[in-house]
Amino acid sequence: MQEPVCYENYPVSIVIASNLLSLLMYVIGVYLVYQLWQVLVIPYLLFILLLEYRLLSKHCVDCYYYGKTCAFGKGKLSGKIFPKGSPERFCSMKVTWKDILPDFLVFLIPVIAGIVILPGTFSVVILALVIILLVLGFAGNALVRGRLACRYCKQKETGCPALAMFEKKA
Repeated sequence: MQEPVCYENYPVSIVIASNLLSLLMYVIGVYLVYQLWQVLVIPYLLFILLLEYRLLSKHCVDCYYYGKTCAFGKGKLSGKIFPKGSPERFCSMKVTWKDILPDFLVFLIPVIAGIVILPGTFSVVILALVIILLVLGFAGNALVRGRLACRYCKQKETGCPALAMFEKKA
């Protein structure tokens, strides 16, 4: 089967779909954390902002899509905020589960909050949001990355550490 054509700049529809997934997870996450303990919302939001800052300043600056529209629109944003890095550094990075654990915590922390809430005050809404967050976090991310982002990414031609980690060995 022929590989799909890579995008030089991703269509806006993919950027919107990719970011809607993240935004929806953030909103549900804030709601669940708020329901557990309102004071935790600020640290949770700061955690999300820190992860976004880390991505833009440490990874996007070295990516092929720096200054361009990647599947998440962050290459263009990074190009407006941070100086260009080194594409060689991007290609030589090794990504491990330890590196991506914080990204999983963005939705797992609220899932845990929801699970903690449920026994004390059972709520169909909380249960539904926990389930939705799990589906979005695992299946939603896999779908966005597999079908919309990574599939058309030009960075994979020169080397992508995440692709190397998740790629199925033949």
